[in-house]
Amino acid sequence: MGTWDTGPFDNDTAADFGGDLDEAAWEEREPMIRGVLVRAASPVDFLGIYDGERAVAAAALVVAQHPDGEPACLNYCPSDPVPELPTDLRILAVDALDQVISDRSELAEQWAEAANWSKWRQEITRLRDLLEPPIPPQEEALFEI
Repeated sequence: MGTWDTGPFDNDTAADFGGDLDEAAWEEREPMIRGVLVRAASPVDFLGIYDGERAVAAAALVVAQHPDGEPACLNYCPSDPVPELPTDLRILAVDALDQVISDRSELAEQWAEAANWSKWRQEITRLRDLLEPPIPPQEEALFEI
């Protein structure tokens, strides 16, 4: 795996995806990101490593536009900004990240054997939590029994 760190664009596949986005016409960028997320979020017997790496990068681009988000990366991500992404991509990105960390993911399988697996898993969890924050506990009962 051509990976140098645990960030969303810290591998050859994601860096290439960032370059592909830069080379694409403005109106093609959102469909490219959506396509990557749809492919990864779709139920499959096994999610390939390259689809998983692109999905993490695409999810990071969605997170970057979230009100609580932060830039997707400092290096190797698209140099040019991506268009404003529709909010429905947040749910799709969560579904894609769930597939990426599932036991049916080649990427998760590869990282499970790496020394910095827990750091990678924390990065995926951080992205996912920004897209779908946990529901806070209710302080009052809605109905009286």
